[in-house]
Amino acid sequence: GSIMAQAIKQAKPGDRVKINFNGTLADGTLFDTTYEKVECVDDDCGCDDDGNGCDDEDCGCGSESGPMELELGAEDFFPQIEAALVGMSPGDKKTLTIESADAFGAYDVEMITTVPRSEFPEEIIPAVGDDLELVNDDEEGMVVTVIEVDDVEVTLDANHPLAGEDLTFEVEMVEIL
Repeated sequence: GSIMAQAIKQAKPGDRVKINFNGTLADGTLFDTTYEKVECVDDDCGCDDDGNGCDDEDCGCGSESGPMELELGAEDFFPQIEAALVGMSPGDKKTLTIESADAFGAYDVEMITTVPRSEFPEEIIPAVGDDLELVNDDEEGMVVTVIEVDDVEVTLDANHPLAGEDLTFEVEMVEIL
């Protein structure tokens, strides 16, 4: 009998693809994943493990689980990952690390500022670990994390939470659309 040869489809630039990934830090902390989240990362969310009752998008409670769709070469995601996806077929997996300089940049101590406690509205009680959005006069918002608080001043860190971190992505090609 004759053998039917079927070309295995490989992703090429311009293709829309669906991928799954796990993103981990050097110490193994999972910071992002498209796989079903097993449990609620952030218990302050008020939602159950399936992401129901989640009104907060940043909950990490399965609200964003499911493959991510992107167009290769459109820089919808890290360009290094898009480049690595080229030539992959559904079911293929690759692991790559994006160094901090190419991800969210080095950690910049100059992004840390201290503001008088009196500049905060009374209803805001800053606590270490809080993420606050500062809006300037041009209505541009920037998210900062509170890293120190005392009665007189509040120290804010405007670095991206992943600044200075090398990011490792384990990527799986799910389908080529």
